[in-house]
Amino acid sequence: MTQTAAEGQSPLAPEAPISVDSSRYPESWSYRLKNLLLGRPLVSEQLSQQKLSKKIAFGVLAPDMISSSAYGTEETLIYMVPIIGIGAFTMIIPLTLAIIAVLFFVTLSYLQVIGVYTKVGGSYVVARDNFGPRVAQIAAVALLIDYIVTVAVQTSAGTAALTSVFPVLVPATVWITVGVTLLMFYGNLRGIREAGKIFAFPTYFFVAALGLVVVTGLVKGALGMLHPVPLPSAKVLGFSQVGTPNHNDWLLGLGIFYVLKSFANGGVSLTGLEAVSNTVAVFRKPVARNARITLAVMCATLGFLVLGTSLLAHWTQAVPYSSGSPTVVSQEVRAVVGSTGIGGVIFFLVQMSTVLILLTGGNTSFNGFPYLASFVAADSFLPRQLTKRGHRLAFSNGIFVLTAVAVLLIIVFQANLTALVGLYAIGVFTGFTLSGLGLTKHHLRERTGRWRSGVVVNAFAATLCIAVVGILLVTKFLEGAWIIVLVGPLMYFALLRLHGQYTQEEELLERGAVRATEAPVLRRHVVVVLIDELDNSSARAIQYARSLRLDEIRIVHFNIDESKRERLQHEWSRLGLARLALDIVECRDRRIDRAALEYVAAIVADAQTECTVLLPRRAFGSRLQWILHDRTADRIADAVEAVPHVSATIVPFAVAAVRKRRRRILRRGVPIGPRGAQLKAALMTTELDRALAQRASGTTRIEEVRWRRRATVAGRIKSMRVQTAKGTQNLEGVITDDTGDLLLVFQGRPQIPGIVPGARLIAEGMVGAWQGRLAILNPDYELVAGPAD
Repeated sequence: MTQTAAEGQSPLAPEAPISVDSSRYPESWSYRLKNLLLGRPLVSEQLSQQKLSKKIAFGVLAPDMISSSAYGTEETLIYMVPIIGIGAFTMIIPLTLAIIAVLFFVTLSYLQVIGVYTKVGGSYVVARDNFGPRVAQIAAVALLIDYIVTVAVQTSAGTAALTSVFPVLVPATVWITVGVTLLMFYGNLRGIREAGKIFAFPTYFFVAALGLVVVTGLVKGALGMLHPVPLPSAKVLGFSQVGTPNHNDWLLGLGIFYVLKSFANGGVSLTGLEAVSNTVAVFRKPVARNARITLAVMCATLGFLVLGTSLLAHWTQAVPYSSGSPTVVSQEVRAVVGSTGIGGVIFFLVQMSTVLILLTGGNTSFNGFPYLASFVAADSFLPRQLTKRGHRLAFSNGIFVLTAVAVLLIIVFQANLTALVGLYAIGVFTGFTLSGLGLTKHHLRERTGRWRSGVVVNAFAATLCIAVVGILLVTKFLEGAWIIVLVGPLMYFALLRLHGQYTQEEELLERGAVRATEAPVLRRHVVVVLIDELDNSSARAIQYARSLRLDEIRIVHFNIDESKRERLQHEWSRLGLARLALDIVECRDRRIDRAALEYVAAIVADAQTECTVLLPRRAFGSRLQWILHDRTADRIADAVEAVPHVSATIVPFAVAAVRKRRRRILRRGVPIGPRGAQLKAALMTTELDRALAQRASGTTRIEEVRWRRRATVAGRIKSMRVQTAKGTQNLEGVITDDTGDLLLVFQGRPQIPGIVPGARLIAEGMVGAWQGRLAILNPDYELVAGPAD
């Protein structure tokens, strides 16, 4: 089992594994506060546990769509009644059917989107894959704006409903609206499952309450038992009352403009449909099937409620008031169930359910916006900080941005629903259009399955949606749509500019990287220490300079993104860097600073090692470029310097200086080459750890293994690397349990399927020594679970 010293292995018995107690290094106060407010952190392996069932997903994603049935019919009537009086109640049915027809075809289109794009969908991904990333940014801008406006509109509508029930709260309208937005912000920071538990109830409560009224009203209407409500005076209504005109008069008086305007107002009912395809990844397996079922149920429920409330409006002739109170729906409820006895109880329940779902209707955006922003940021069109998952596995940065902008809108517009609704729905119908066109192109290109029907459905849906966009722009231009026309192009070009910035930086950073790693080492090593006076800080710097005699180099990558890890390992191998060992270290809770602290603490735990941490960092010449990147290197440096005998050195790379040099070269005509801490074990225990514990009966604790004795150990692969020795590539993995670490060496095997950071396995073999460490060479092993299981 042992090898000679010439082969890199000590002939003497190495020391027993050292167990490092990371609790010696206390957590920061800010992290402890985060734990207090948001709950214990979720590790990356628990992402699968954050997946939603169809029932919870309906409650989380449906509020935006379903809540629009509370005001969709009223928004359709509000422009017609002042013009044609009760003739509007004749027009409401065909307009509602037209809206439901659009809903039907858009639903069919998005069911196909989810079927084709089973991991991530939505109009952004469809447009990107079929028209390219630049066209996709049109969808990105449209939907990002619409998600923000949705939060402001829905919470403002909920506050309006609340103040109509309790008029004493009117002076606090803005603060109530902001408070509800912050409540949704807090709930979603705690994770999507936590948000589902909080916000699912209003959805089901509203559907049940209003659904009961609609069914009762339809039965009464069919039996002729439903009668028109008394028509109030013009003074009460807030506009001049128009008598009942004859057929020709009201058609002439209405005009095509008001028909289209009423249709556009009612079209806001479709907002929120996009969220399901944007968040396909949050569903449990089978992902596509569950997402499609949820979307179909959402759209069917919306269609039923919108058509039901419109039929009730047709029969009861409930007139919208200019003040907004009482609402059309509340008048319908009184007409159907009355306002006394059990009818009064039902009326109160419907009103309360309406208030709740309107207040929480913006929660759909808190799921759709962060996911969409992460897609766009992953393509380098938004700051990459938006791709990072936070403490509870939510896209926290996206949630912060959404909340900040929505609150700003609410304050600027004073939570005025009429002022905000002019900004509404244009973005989402633009997204519908691009999605339909993109999927049409997909079917024409692939020509598989029922591609002909797919072309017809998606092309027709796109045609309907682009017509709706035109209607919205024309009829709502002066009511606020002009802001979208102004802001949209500015945002679009800003995203393109940002992408160009990222692309240029990557090109500069990649050029000559391999050549730099292979540059010959100079014979003399001079260290310059600049000091102002002799104190402890300068003495420490001098001590560090004296210690710089290299015995081992470790190139470490903390694994927080599997796709990035795979790309790095592929590039490392492709570029011929295999002779430099690359350590892949798991970072399950994505806290790189803490992981680095614990990694270096283990290195210096023998009290005989001085450790220097070199941290590459990009240096920029402007504040804008600085904002586009996080300061991970600074956080790591602050963390690791808390460990004795560890020094951190930040190695800056002056991007601005390189850019200037490149410009000078270009001006001279020289061609440029091609673009080349973990938490305590109790908190980190997952289902995979419990599965390992069940299989690990009879194994040896790592702290108890001894040299030249056989041992069977069970644990998690903490880190791995491929080390080249005498032309042979060996896979080295560190297996860990709660008592220590042990090295596993697979000679002549640079890669083994399933053995990756985070994998759980049981290994058996003779314990020997490898490069001064206890190790099992070429062990027999049983893979219990992979990190993604």
